Amino acid sequence: MSEDRQQIADWIDEERARIVEFFRGFIRCKSPNPPGDTTEAARFIGDFLTREGLDHRFIAPQPQMPNVVASFVGAKPGRHLVLNGHIDVFPVGDGKDWTKNPWGGELVDGKIYGRGACDMKCGTSASVFTYAFLHRLRERLKGKLTLTAVSDEETFGPWGARYLMEHHPEVHGDCCLNGEPGSPYTIRFGEKGPLWLEFKIRTKGAHGAYTHASESATKLAQRLIADLEIVTEIKPQLSDNILRSLEAARASTDKAMGPGAADIVSKVTLNIGVIEGGLKVNMVPFACRFEADIRLPLGVTHEQVMAEVRKVLSRYPQASMEELNFNPPSYCPPDGAMVGILQKNVEAERGYRPQPIVSLGGTDARLWRYRDIPAYVYGPFPTGMGSADEHVDVEDFLHIVKVHALSAYDYLMTQ
Repeated sequence: MSEDRQQIADWIDEERARIVEFFRGFIRCKSPNPPGDTTEAARFIGDFLTREGLDHRFIAPQPQMPNVVASFVGAKPGRHLVLNGHIDVFPVGDGKDWTKNPWGGELVDGKIYGRGACDMKCGTSASVFTYAFLHRLRERLKGKLTLTAVSDEETFGPWGARYLMEHHPEVHGDCCLNGEPGSPYTIRFGEKGPLWLEFKIRTKGAHGAYTHASESATKLAQRLIADLEIVTEIKPQLSDNILRSLEAARASTDKAMGPGAADIVSKVTLNIGVIEGGLKVNMVPFACRFEADIRLPLGVTHEQVMAEVRKVLSRYPQASMEELNFNPPSYCPPDGAMVGILQKNVEAERGYRPQPIVSLGGTDARLWRYRDIPAYVYGPFPTGMGSADEHVDVEDFLHIVKVHALSAYDYLMTQ
């Protein structure tokens, strides 16, 4: 290990307590989205950067959703690496299912608990410290390093990374490294694309005893939902190298996202996330609405799915449809330079070689891939993500910090 690489590793070991305290304090900054107010969390990062003597700026097209951006140039020309993480988190609700304070950042039995612990204040903390540690070596570094700690990720909103990519090309870079949850055993080089559709059904309605007088909107919805399953039969068209990567990563995919994940990575899936209908048990419902979450794998297009949806819808004149959201599936080379760098560092730290996989869920990394900029995700297990008692193992957290910092250094210096 070179002197500078060893110095980075030593700093992380020596400053372990400070890094953990930053992470815990970051969790205590409430930033649920919705409603999406991340001002406290952004200020927390900004205050840290100020104490470190690191110039930064807040870019806030929506005042309650600021983005923290910082950048520095090394001593010699080279590649531009962008570190990306988000600071908004899922809501908690009433928190009754939590055994720990969701906003407490509690450290219990080697685990740090709280909303956003894995999704993704762990990864964003890794980005912040990677930036801080490499800045200390800037007089010997090549290239350019940029930090983007963004808002508005959880709702695919327009005020975070999307805004930066559209209005601030200085954050595009040559490669993006992201710490979203997945698994220390995997590197995400692609992800499925969400297509959200809303369906509304209207009928005349009637008294519950007069079922002959009107069709039931809820029964029609039931049949429509069953017919929409046809989208899951669409077959993807994938290149040989993607197919090989997916097959080689089957075991790692299941380890990262649960048994069965590998079976659906390359399939269209349908989830009915919301359904509402009826006013009273003894009334034939005159209205029903439901929202469908269709996930497109690599090799399936929006046009293919919508063609099947429209065929089904044509058989239901009582129904209408509106597209709520769509983000295409995305991927970059599964054997890109950053993949090999991450694998080497994980293997040196833990003795195993993380596999490149495609994710079921979405991240802001897709926004770089849409511009043909390689973007890779290496983060912690998603334990409790979107549910109760979200947490990250302390050693996993510090592992993510070290791998990100060393991999960022290697990417900039190996050209």
